[in-house]
Amino acid sequence: MRQFEPPPLHTGEIRIADIELDAHSRDDIPQLLRGLQYLYVNPTLRAELFQILDEMIPPAVDRTTGRPGMALWRILVLGAVRLNLNWDYDRLQEMANQHRTLRQMLGHGVEDATYYQLQTLKDNVSLLTPEILDRINQVVVNAGHQVVKKNFRRLKRSV
Repeated sequence: MRQFEPPPLHTGEIRIADIELDAHSRDDIPQLLRGLQYLYVNPTLRAELFQILDEMIPPAVDRTTGRPGMALWRILVLGAVRLNLNWDYDRLQEMANQHRTLRQMLGHGVEDATYYQLQTLKDNVSLLTPEILDRINQVVVNAGHQVVKKNFRRLKRSV
């Protein structure tokens, strides 16, 4: 059965909400991971995203039997970094297997030796069709507008 989120924590793993990202980094990876982290820690947004992601699983797939697929959160994270950073699948594989912070965002701890095969990445990330991505984008844009409104109200009150 395909999981929505990474499995429960094991030794050496940290919660996605507790991942420390370099706030001063000008690189695009920490900035993108910070946005994904925000979506994950907000229960309403996370539920909305998982509902959309659940719909991308082909209807012919039996959800109760067979080999478990990649967790939907991992598909979202890998798809987001691939598309937003313009990575090909070879770069995605290298980073998913070697980049510490990205692996934490995927739900892997230091001791977790999970290795992503190239074909596994292609098979799963390609489930993010343009239609699914457009719906996810609408959720993200609306969430961004809410953050800006909150910050504007807070700034307006302090003036």
